[in-house]
Amino acid sequence: MAGFAEYHRSGSTVWFTHTEIDPSFEGRGLGSILAGGALDAARSQRSSVLPFCPFMRGYIQRHPDYLDLVPADQRTRFGLAPVPARPADG
Repeated sequence: MAGFAEYHRSGSTVWFTHTEIDPSFEGRGLGSILAGGALDAARSQRSSVLPFCPFMRGYIQRHPDYLDLVPADQRTRFGLAPVPARPADG
C-alpha cells in the first residue's frame, strides 16, 4: 500500500481527516493522484467535502476547480475563501 485518504461520511458529506503516503513512495506525485481521485469520487457521488486534512485542504487551494465541493458557508472555516478575480488589463 502506497498511501490512503481517511474519511468519514455523514449523509452526503465526506469529511477528509487524514491523508498519508508511505515515505518510500514520496516525491512521485501519488499524494496528488490520491487527493484528486478522492475528490473526483466525491463529485461523482454528488457529495460535499469538508477538508479537515491539511493535505486535502492544500490540494483544494492549489486546484480551485474543486472548491465548489466545499459548501460556501464552510470555506472560510478551512481558509478556502474564493480568491477575488483580478481586474482585466485595459
